[in-house]
Amino acid sequence: MTLGVGGSTAEQELEKLTDMTKGTGPISHDEYSRRIEKAQALMTTEGIEAIYVNAGTNLYYFTGTRWYASERMVGAIIPAKGELEYIAPAFEVDTLEGFMVVKGKVNTWHEDESPYSLFGDALIQMGVNSGKIGIDESAAFFIFDGVRQAHNQFEYVNAKPVTAGCRMIKSEVELSLLQRAKDMTLEVHKSVARILHEGISVGEVEAFIHEAHKRVGAPAGSYFCIVLFGEDSAYPHGVKSPKVLELNDTVLIDTGCQLQGYNSDITRTFVFGTPSARQRELWQYEQDAQLAAFDAAKIGSTCASVDRAARDVLEAAGFGPGYNLPGLPHRTGHGIGLDIHEWPYLVLNDQTLLAAGMCFSNEPMLCVPGEFGVRHEDHFYMTETGPVWFTQPAHSIDDPFGYEA
Repeated sequence: MTLGVGGSTAEQELEKLTDMTKGTGPISHDEYSRRIEKAQALMTTEGIEAIYVNAGTNLYYFTGTRWYASERMVGAIIPAKGELEYIAPAFEVDTLEGFMVVKGKVNTWHEDESPYSLFGDALIQMGVNSGKIGIDESAAFFIFDGVRQAHNQFEYVNAKPVTAGCRMIKSEVELSLLQRAKDMTLEVHKSVARILHEGISVGEVEAFIHEAHKRVGAPAGSYFCIVLFGEDSAYPHGVKSPKVLELNDTVLIDTGCQLQGYNSDITRTFVFGTPSARQRELWQYEQDAQLAAFDAAKIGSTCASVDRAARDVLEAAGFGPGYNLPGLPHRTGHGIGLDIHEWPYLVLNDQTLLAAGMCFSNEPMLCVPGEFGVRHEDHFYMTETGPVWFTQPAHSIDDPFGYEA
């Protein structure tokens, strides 16, 4: 049996887990202020007079205000010069103000009024009468279309150069929150591997992972969870009717949680039983690809070059080519922060230059339909001297968690 796999129960493993969030805390008001200042500097560079950030992670990133996107327009207007202001339904003002970290005037609309007209009117009141207005790239089309029709004197552009320009470079505090979240999920991975037994269902494993994340300090439990056994592991995001675990199955578990809104996202693949020669072969190809991607991550290199490095390893082993199956059908990695998938991306068409503070998943999954799949997923962040792992890659197919390392 693979070391660290099986031999325990859910009850025993949950009892061992403890809260790992001690010493962490929310982003400070000063950091939010610095984020707004950086956004305003980028707006000046881009010739943008103001940006609209919609409810969701962009609003939270710049203002500390937690609010989820819906059919009602709720967000903030950040001008290139001056103080930010909010826009929200009148009946939500008291609630919204309770969530604010960065305070600001709230422009309100009643249910029978147009928030889109109000948006343009607020800009004019803020001294912005014309020019480029950046719209949050995550905002629904109805918001963009509404403000465009209500005030067509403005030129509406994508706010991504500002939002992504700020968010893809993480601060030391953000890095520390990401590190802790990933540490938490790695402990959950170790625990869930120990509860596996023949006949256990995907649902039972997912339920354990959810509760285990709560035990290590994630109040909402798992942010997501993918559990795959045997041939099901060849399909990156699962199958309609997952199978139960059998002896010598490949096991793929991909899960994560959130800490102060920052995400973990780690995958481990191992064998429940004794690995076959084929399982060993593909497991090692996958790790070689993951390590090649890490080694290719150099300051000033492109995101595309990292994807290319992983893909070259698998193509040399006879897989692909390109994104074809059997092989690596998706990008090598994605940025991560308040969104589990955010810019930039380690994919062949992303020419973004790597810079200190960027954070990425590294998961060049090897998929062989009809057999099984292997995904090793860890994350790294860029420093001035190169990449640094948040979590170390799996140790070996016989000892994935490095108990004998």
